Amino acid sequence: MTTSAVTSPVKTGRGTADDTRLTNGSASSATVPNPPRARRRWGLFAAMVLVVALGALGNVWLLASTTTAQEVVAARSTIERGSVIAREDLMTVRIELDPSLHTVAGGDLAGLVGQRAALDVAAGSLVTTESVTKATVPSDGNSLVGIGVAQARMPGVALMAGDRVRVVATPAQATGINPAATPVSVGAVVVGTQAGTSATGAGAETIVTVQVPTADSAALAGMAATGNVALVLDSRER
Repeated sequence: MTTSAVTSPVKTGRGTADDTRLTNGSASSATVPNPPRARRRWGLFAAMVLVVALGALGNVWLLASTTTAQEVVAARSTIERGSVIAREDLMTVRIELDPSLHTVAGGDLAGLVGQRAALDVAAGSLVTTESVTKATVPSDGNSLVGIGVAQARMPGVALMAGDRVRVVATPAQATGINPAATPVSVGAVVVGTQAGTSATGAGAETIVTVQVPTADSAALAGMAATGNVALVLDSRER
């Protein structure tokens, strides 16, 4: 009787390696879990924005409640005493008010136009109630006289409203008047000046308007008509 032996397959090293690769392949194909997503805290962000906004509004309110700055009138350009105030001479500024200053509110600026300056007001200075006057020029008992004066017979500095001057007669050389004699003069106050022309061709003249007592106005007008006058600046005290 013939017998056959059944042998079991023996696992070789290669088979073991294949099994190992299969096992590793299965491990490598496993799903890797994703990290949890960070949750956006919209409520916290909104609260931070609200706190910043409230802080800014609080600062604005505090500044508005503690300041006393108000809008007042100031001089945009120098305003000479006695001159008529024009709109372009004025501007408004905001300052901390001092009770001792009689300032003019910015809303009252239009009411100053057309009035006269009672004092010299430097450019950038505040206009106070004492700076302006509604008094008319000339005042009662006084008259205005215009005088054409050659440049060589004017003071070396520009005349300003309020200057006290003397109008001095300068006789023509052909009159033969004794030059040692005391020249005739009339005291006056400058109201304004403007550029003029000379009909004689001797050069441009300056038309100086002065205020004098009415009793002296005729004599001064006669002197001015001759064209032989000179101006002497006596005082700039206001």
